[in-house]
Amino acid sequence: MTRRPNVILILADDMGFADLGCTGSEIQTPNIDGLARDGALLTSMYNCARCCPTRASLLTGLYPHDAGVGHMGANLGTPAYQGFLRNDGATIAEHLRDAGYRTLMSGKWHVAGDFDARDYDSWRPGEVEHPTPRQRGFDRFYGIMDGATHFFSPHYMMEDDSRVQVVPDDFYFTDAITDKAIGMIEDSVEDEKPFFLYLAHTAPHWPLHAHPEDIARYDGVYSKGWDATRTARHETMNAKGLFQTQWDISARDKDVHPWQAETHQDWEASKMATYAAMVDRMDQSIGTLVTALKRLDQFDDTLILFLSDNGGCAEFMAEDGWAQFYPDVTQDGRKITMGNVPDLRPGNAQTFQSYDKPWANVSNAPFRSFKHYVHEGGISTPLVAHWPKGFGARGPAQAACHVVDILPTILEATGASYLKELGGHEIQPMQGESLLDLFRDHAWDREQPIFFEHEGNAAIRQGQFKLVRLHDHDWELYDMEADRTELNNIIKGDEARARDMIRQYEDWAAKSGVMDWNIALPKLLKAWGMETHEG
Repeated sequence: MTRRPNVILILADDMGFADLGCTGSEIQTPNIDGLARDGALLTSMYNCARCCPTRASLLTGLYPHDAGVGHMGANLGTPAYQGFLRNDGATIAEHLRDAGYRTLMSGKWHVAGDFDARDYDSWRPGEVEHPTPRQRGFDRFYGIMDGATHFFSPHYMMEDDSRVQVVPDDFYFTDAITDKAIGMIEDSVEDEKPFFLYLAHTAPHWPLHAHPEDIARYDGVYSKGWDATRTARHETMNAKGLFQTQWDISARDKDVHPWQAETHQDWEASKMATYAAMVDRMDQSIGTLVTALKRLDQFDDTLILFLSDNGGCAEFMAEDGWAQFYPDVTQDGRKITMGNVPDLRPGNAQTFQSYDKPWANVSNAPFRSFKHYVHEGGISTPLVAHWPKGFGARGPAQAACHVVDILPTILEATGASYLKELGGHEIQPMQGESLLDLFRDHAWDREQPIFFEHEGNAAIRQGQFKLVRLHDHDWELYDMEADRTELNNIIKGDEARARDMIRQYEDWAAKSGVMDWNIALPKLLKAWGMETHEG
């Protein structure tokens, strides 16, 4: 009998398109770069603009609304916005476990409703609105249920079905989830079972926490500022021939001032250095994982997929914003200074900061916009695919694809069937298309359009054209082959195409249960107890 391949799906959190060495970054990511060099690098892979919508879509092969996570974890009162995975969708783990795979997860879940991180003693994982990975097809689980955590002192960790305590002295989340994942793999190999591992990082999502030695590697690297760094990344991309066209870089975001006007340059540079250290450490952990696969003689027949859940995050960490939801004391009693306090260097356990819009603009080079939005900066991720026994090295691929395509790709690679029913519930038809031919450098074009909606920001990508709008703004139309940085709106010259794409988008939105953001937002603010959803 032919041995079935293992599958490892690695998801980064809030990492922009340009944050890898293989996509133009100065951040050192040799392990991911090596997988891209010896496998496939897809440069037009799309996510869903936000963490848990992407995770729900990735896991189920359905668009976020059809998976139950049309916005975030708050239940807004409809099946499309219940905030946790619906029962009429099945996860990759549920499909593969049915096919005889050992199913493993280590890291961030975040498809199980809202959790108040400051009130963690009241949590009840496993309740109807808070399904755990073990309830959705995973044999093993180690990690967090909610959307973010302190990297050195997490407020709530689980192993399988139980809460576990960690020792803050030597704990770092990125390292811990990788070490635990390797242990799970070793058990699977010993039992001679093919495995599926979902390794879901929180790096480099805020808070900015990193090992001192990793931060030191980037000391002084960002003293030249965000303008110079962004330009250098774009030039490196072009030198690498990453895209089919050398598009002009989008302008510095209108809300970002020139580096020369910045009054806290050392602090700003230290924020980006810490962010870079987090990406660097994630890459180191992937190297540790690859070494373990080789030691266990599993590397050549393991399909490894790596991508990010959204573009770089422009969220400012205000003390009374997102920070108010997280504990301000470590597990061993040290006080945390919450928020982006100028001249307080980030990185250690007693800080809680974000890298903010100027550096997110760097992460998303050469594209416009950020996480939350569906212009290219918010939804573009590199997809790295590597499987020595499945396909060889190929140059960068530009065909547009989406996270809903990951599940059918894994099913084709493993020979597993798509479940039609699970637990008495009829499963929705698969919405993605397998990418294996694209990985193998065969002719491939996505047959169906790709749809996006988050917070009223909407888009459809059909072939080389993309129709996109900000909430409560007019539609824009772009030719993605000529202008993927979305600088030349051609809607007035191609109104017939725009009308047809608008009709297709509206049909999809109605079918998927997309809620008008003007109706959804008051419900969300009430559920969150906030005056603004911007954090």
